[in-house]
Amino acid sequence: MEAATSAQPRQAAGEAILGFLKRNVLWIGLAAILVYYLVQDPQETLQNVKDGLANGTIWAMIALGYTLVYGIIELINFAHGEVFMIGSFVTVTLWQTMGVDNDSALLVIVGSILLGLLCASLASGSLNVMIERVAYRPLRSAPKLAPLITAIGMSFILQNVGLLWRGQPDSPPDLIDKNKEVFSISSIQVVRADVFAVVVTVPLLFALVTFVSRTRYGKAMRATAQDMEAARLMGINVDRTIGLTFLLGGLMAGAAGVVYALYIGTIRFNQGFTAGLIAFTAAVMGGIGNLRGAVLGGLIIGVIQALAEARLPNGSAWAPAVVFAILVLVMVFRPQGLLGEETREG
Repeated sequence: MEAATSAQPRQAAGEAILGFLKRNVLWIGLAAILVYYLVQDPQETLQNVKDGLANGTIWAMIALGYTLVYGIIELINFAHGEVFMIGSFVTVTLWQTMGVDNDSALLVIVGSILLGLLCASLASGSLNVMIERVAYRPLRSAPKLAPLITAIGMSFILQNVGLLWRGQPDSPPDLIDKNKEVFSISSIQVVRADVFAVVVTVPLLFALVTFVSRTRYGKAMRATAQDMEAARLMGINVDRTIGLTFLLGGLMAGAAGVVYALYIGTIRFNQGFTAGLIAFTAAVMGGIGNLRGAVLGGLIIGVIQALAEARLPNGSAWAPAVVFAILVLVMVFRPQGLLGEETREG
């Protein structure tokens, strides 16, 4: 009896340890990879992490659009990547029409960037609302496959609009002199593109999370996401709330398009397809429907991409495969995403 009694706590402790490892195996694995590279080459690894975090903020902004829409109506808006692409095109067209470049006066450059952010956000936000009103709202009570196919169709339509608009890759004016060093920490260079990405995206990310968490309209969005019919019975205008959700997602995508254009330095008609897949992966990895999870997923994917591109042979070709392999592992071990928030069932 005593032996059996003593074996039970040991068995319970072993099960608890196994449960902990299963719940956190991905965190442990990602941390182990990072530590391994840090031991090998601390300076290059920290440089990769810095680049990945800056790039990850762009994926986080796009991912928020996916997670907002899915959290409300459980629809994967595959046209969201192309909405982001339109934001880049609107901004670069505006700058080229104005004739502004990096030789312009500082006040003109700052004003052009702010105007570009405003115009791109409004254009992408309005486009997203129009897509919801024309393509998704009539299918809200239809089987889920119908709006999904419609979203893919809208993605191809917008991609062809981009092809007609700018069929060849184009380079926007380098208004921020993106490769100029701002400061360095232990030989880790921080350039203007990094600072610009963080300065623009971080306040927007916090503003969106605060809006959804604290404001009356944000409460309406969360109520609609929890139970659409109950929200309608409580007096919430569900159609307007869903439209607001698409507007916010579009605004973030448009701003991300401006940051992408200046950070990467090249725009093309199919950039939304690649960026959309990466951002959707970030949303799923963090926990789709979870705003903080989308941000976390974007940052993690940015770091993974930077490490893969720098450390693997032909890294730029292998980086997408590494990202999606990790997504598969996330789905196997934590189907609800890294932050562990369960999404409601339809």
